[in-house]
Amino acid sequence: MNYEAGVMNQGKIKSFTDLNAWKQAHVLVLEIYKMTQNFPKEEQFGLTNQIRRAVVSITSNIAEGFSRNSYREKAQFYSMALGSLTEVQNQLLIAKDLGYITNNEFSRTAELTITVSKLLNGLIKKSKTMIHDS
Repeated sequence: MNYEAGVMNQGKIKSFTDLNAWKQAHVLVLEIYKMTQNFPKEEQFGLTNQIRRAVVSITSNIAEGFSRNSYREKAQFYSMALGSLTEVQNQLLIAKDLGYITNNEFSRTAELTITVSKLLNGLIKKSKTMIHDS
């Protein structure tokens, strides 16, 4: 059985889309896009744009990290994805406090961010372990 951080699979991981971290982050992207459709129009170039850019950055950095050959570079991109995830968590708090999303929407989405965080931390830890083992 082949193991790459964030995924336990019978076969080889061929694409970033096979990573559980990317899969869950992609669900988060879709969730944020749906949620922000209801934000006030005056936020289109403010909070709406910021949270969308940050959430897309998560999956983009996972994808880019996956394509890198060195584990040091992988860890760097996965860490950047984690930074973007933290931005999204902050922006969700702002949206909740401004009344743009309900407490229920916030809780559901915050849980998803925690899942993505755990999976990203697994990718980072595995990449760093591979740096020290090589």
